[in-house]
Amino acid sequence: MAAPRSPLSRLFTVLLAGLLAGLALAVAALPGNLLVGFAARSALGTYAALPDALRTPATPQRSYLYANDGKTLITTFYDVNRTDVALADIAPVMRQAIVAAEDRRFYDHGGADLRGLARALVANVKGGGTEQGGSTLTMQYVRNVLKTDPARTAEERAAATDPTVGRKLQEIRYASALEKSLGKDEILDRYLNIAYFGSGAYGVAAASQRYFGRAPAQLTLAESALLAGLVQSPDAYSPIDGDKDEALSRRSYVLDSMVATGAITTVQAAQAKSEPLTLHPTAQPNGCTAVSQGHDDWGYFCDYLRRWWLTQPAFGATVPEREQALRSGGYTVITSLDPQVQATAQQQATKVYGYDNERALPIAAVQPGTGRVLAMAVNRHYSLADNPAGQANHPNTVNPLISGGASVDGYQAGSTFKLFTMLAALESGRTLSTGFDAPAKLPTRYAAEGPGSCDGHWCPANANPDWMDGYRMMWDGFGRSVNTYFVWLAEQVGQDKVVQMAQRLGITFRADSDAAFARDNAANWGSFTLGVAATTPLDLANAYATVAAEGTYCTPLPVVSVTAANGAKVPVGEPSCKRVLDADVARAATDAARCPVGQQSPYGQCNGGTATGVNDILDGRPVAGKTGSSEQNATETFVGFTPQVAVAGIAANPDDPADSVGSAVQTKVIDAVARVIATAVRGQPEKAFVAPSRELAGEPRRPVERPAVSERRQPTQDPRSALQRWLDRRG
Repeated sequence: MAAPRSPLSRLFTVLLAGLLAGLALAVAALPGNLLVGFAARSALGTYAALPDALRTPATPQRSYLYANDGKTLITTFYDVNRTDVALADIAPVMRQAIVAAEDRRFYDHGGADLRGLARALVANVKGGGTEQGGSTLTMQYVRNVLKTDPARTAEERAAATDPTVGRKLQEIRYASALEKSLGKDEILDRYLNIAYFGSGAYGVAAASQRYFGRAPAQLTLAESALLAGLVQSPDAYSPIDGDKDEALSRRSYVLDSMVATGAITTVQAAQAKSEPLTLHPTAQPNGCTAVSQGHDDWGYFCDYLRRWWLTQPAFGATVPEREQALRSGGYTVITSLDPQVQATAQQQATKVYGYDNERALPIAAVQPGTGRVLAMAVNRHYSLADNPAGQANHPNTVNPLISGGASVDGYQAGSTFKLFTMLAALESGRTLSTGFDAPAKLPTRYAAEGPGSCDGHWCPANANPDWMDGYRMMWDGFGRSVNTYFVWLAEQVGQDKVVQMAQRLGITFRADSDAAFARDNAANWGSFTLGVAATTPLDLANAYATVAAEGTYCTPLPVVSVTAANGAKVPVGEPSCKRVLDADVARAATDAARCPVGQQSPYGQCNGGTATGVNDILDGRPVAGKTGSSEQNATETFVGFTPQVAVAGIAANPDDPADSVGSAVQTKVIDAVARVIATAVRGQPEKAFVAPSRELAGEPRRPVERPAVSERRQPTQDPRSALQRWLDRRG
């Protein structure tokens, strides 16, 4: 039943009836075409004088986020659940149903149906049950636009539904002006895209999904009649939130009206009436915490994309404007997320540590040459749900454990930072064959006290002296991860140059202490090459992707394309890349990075690695990478790359840096990252790395048997004299 009429509503009806009562009897006898002409002449307005929102609709629409296949829905963002669709994409029976339900004379009047309005006014004055509105579809469209126009103030939007004669007359003028410039189908399309159908669904596209889980083009006659019947009183008639019996009663009314308009036959109406009410309610996800069921791991990527979006001027001048654009702009976003790579990364992250484990393995995958982020996984649910007592960030959290930001500074990545020392050395003119007789411990010039010092100076040591000590070049120094070799090399190059190299490749110092050291004292940051600065899997993967792309750095990018509601491409999907390394320098670093993973340099100088199983997992496919263990195995890291993908994983306790993950997990981290790489390159042609020039290789030694431990040179206190002795041997 209709709600009782308020005194104000009755007063409005009487006033408007008084204004048009005399008109009612006259117009009832006028031919239809004369009546339309009268309405047009009475419009007292032109299309050009209409509010902008009526001429160019700016109604809010939800934005869609898809994976890189353009089909897999990640989530949607919206304040108002609606999406515009073209009239051709709406089932004809739905168009016919809404006309029959709301405005049978839609195709005959000029915007304001004075005959229908007069009839409704007379009926309302007489009373006797259901109140009749008399508003045409065009008038309803005007009202809906003005009451939702985001450019208007709250007071102006409220005024669009004021029960006043002035408002009604303005509605008539606007409707008549619209009809003089727009075709009926255009008006019908606009109406169907803005009408409220109840249960939070605005527009027929949202309504067909909300009630029946299908596109509006697929609506049946019975479904169309039910939806059309909701518009008169959407909250009361909604079969989800309101009265199902009332919804079915309205469906029957609409079907009878469709018979009256000639849209369907009585037989078709009877058949549709006999159909049971079959709903398939579909709630549209809204935001990153509402990603597709069973894929809450996608939330971390979604959150990264949202934070990226808020930095893009293309979506607004301020952060609030960009946020509003995402939630109401109707964008279609094809992201860079690869569902298969993501699935493997998530599977591997949770294989190493379960969801309930306080330790985590965040993994990131990046495409060299574009910076596109293919996967972001961690053994956590992206959720605002409460955690068990005493558990801060597991199993649920929305903190950016993979990309960093907010309260997440990152994790120490250990010897993976030796890459930056090697690059800085190569760029300074040194070659891959730069040699040093690496001692078990190396006294440095940096003052230090405590267990790690030698006579008041910092004195780093090799983790496995029997395997690491001795004469090393960049190939086997990197392959065996010889600490004293790289600390010595960093001293030769200059620690500040190493720090600058890391920054050029995208390493961001989020921890205040790291940022201060890099800014004010980089030249004395002796331990930097051992990976003591906090970083993230995303930063690390992208840095190594720069080397894979032969020195081209690309800003991490979470999208492939962004299309506005009007179909225009937004210029934010193209990679932002620049050359930060000479290509030959990057090739030389890649050449040495093949040693850790069990492959061989074209110069034949690899003789041991810390992650040799990677070669088997990749079945001999060209691959490079580096392991990293921070002090006392607090974290364990592996980053690997091919020309097509770079993947990094860091095992750590995000809540307690003092909780050492232990060396035993290193092989699991290596295996996990390698298998993500294998998924990423599956089906792609095998691509070889380009060998570096002879100039940067230098004069490699011939492969020789490693001398016995007793024959190795004793540690020297002067690393420069060791270099000089080697140069003397070369002549």
